[in-house]
Amino acid sequence: MKGRPVLHTDKHLIEKAQEIFWKKGYTATSVGDLLQVTGAGSGSFYNTFKGGKKEVFRKAILQRRQAFEEFKKVLDESGSPLDLIKNFFRSIAQADEETHLKGCIIANSVVEMAHLDNDLEMEAVNILKEVEQMFTEAIRKAQDFKSINNPTDPEILGRYLITFWCGLNTLRRMYPDRKTLLHQIEMQLAVIS
Repeated sequence: MKGRPVLHTDKHLIEKAQEIFWKKGYTATSVGDLLQVTGAGSGSFYNTFKGGKKEVFRKAILQRRQAFEEFKKVLDESGSPLDLIKNFFRSIAQADEETHLKGCIIANSVVEMAHLDNDLEMEAVNILKEVEQMFTEAIRKAQDFKSINNPTDPEILGRYLITFWCGLNTLRRMYPDRKTLLHQIEMQLAVIS
């Protein structure tokens, strides 16, 4: 007798789950939501994700980590990583209103998981710290090549950018308008010119 089928935990399946978590948050997303968006039956779902909703959520945020790791590789190979970072922030302003209203799944998770799930909170915090370190290294490289005028310690500027990012993900919910966001982004990016 065969057991229940196991779903393929491929990137596409996790991306579908990620979208619903991103839109509704961890707490408001039910297993029913996950079954509907992935097209899985409950038996297959639990056979695949032994840790249930928490396991799916963890895999969803780890997929974001992978996207940041890919961006870091591009930064490391770039002759002007600071320009890539600036363009990354500028691209946020170009998103549609629905994307603005979702914010950043990682920043959202840090806030939502505080006092809810320490493991998931720390997973999200560590991802943001890795992004902060990525920014810091790019700033250090830019300072070494004299392509940035600000002599502030790269660690402080890296932390500034992660603070800016987290704030921007709230601001974009308040003002989901490209022009408004772009003005704010340019003003903040002047610090690393």
